[in-house]
Amino acid sequence: MTIEFIKPIKAAHIHGQPQSFTLGADEETKAELAERFGLPGIALLTGVFVLAHERGGIIAADLTMRARVTQSCVITLEPFEAEIAEQVQLRFVPATKLDVEEEVLAPESLEGPDEIPYEDGIIDLGEALAEQLALALDPYPRKPGAELPDEATATAVNPFAALKGKFGGPA
Repeated sequence: MTIEFIKPIKAAHIHGQPQSFTLGADEETKAELAERFGLPGIALLTGVFVLAHERGGIIAADLTMRARVTQSCVITLEPFEAEIAEQVQLRFVPATKLDVEEEVLAPESLEGPDEIPYEDGIIDLGEALAEQLALALDPYPRKPGAELPDEATATAVNPFAALKGKFGGPA
């Protein structure tokens, strides 16, 4: 996989007081991310990370993300603009301390902030922002005011109703 938005930060530089980092995707990066996520376009993508050092090389992050994307309506197939504004908590964890197999199986791993592994002491804030955008996108985007046609919303005829009369039993 190609990573389009690379903004590396050395984890060792995060110590003492929390530090703030502001990212904004340039036009080329927005176009590449739009292609990656199957979007007609991305007009805005910004993120403000507030990073704080925890024990064991873990970096806690509060992310405030804003985006304006063009999506295709699942009903009309017309493009429309959608605004995204989210605040999420993340944890950057050294890859050596994160047991991926155990995390997948443990139900309690679904609670709390997402844990993102990092290697060689480098945290990639750009890819973290891109991944959070992907998670925030509506998988079934609907243009405001778009409605299903009447025939799609009418009570559907049970396809087995015709068989009920021939063979008996529930339809």
